Amino acid sequence: MQIDRLRGKTLDELFDAILSLKTREECYRFFDDIATMGEIQSLSQRFQVAKMLMNGSTYSNIEKETNASTATISRVRRCIDYGSDGYKLAIERIAKEN
Repeated sequence: MQIDRLRGKTLDELFDAILSLKTREECYRFFDDIATMGEIQSLSQRFQVAKMLMNGSTYSNIEKETNASTATISRVRRCIDYGSDGYKLAIERIAKEN
């Protein structure tokens, strides 16, 4: 499993820091410090692509709405189909809460 290659003390500490954040404002502050605007926008775009793919949107519709490349859409599709179910977990949790 690819996720096993990620595991380690420093990444655990980063995830612990993220999990310690309690509000959306704290997330904005933390991510503003730790990542560039481009990195944050790329993560946000991938998450939007995943939501749209899971809701049955077509590649062309996703391209129009998110400005994501077909390569990005394909990569997210592979993660949804063959990944660790992280997108699915987060998207389903958010849907339950709303």
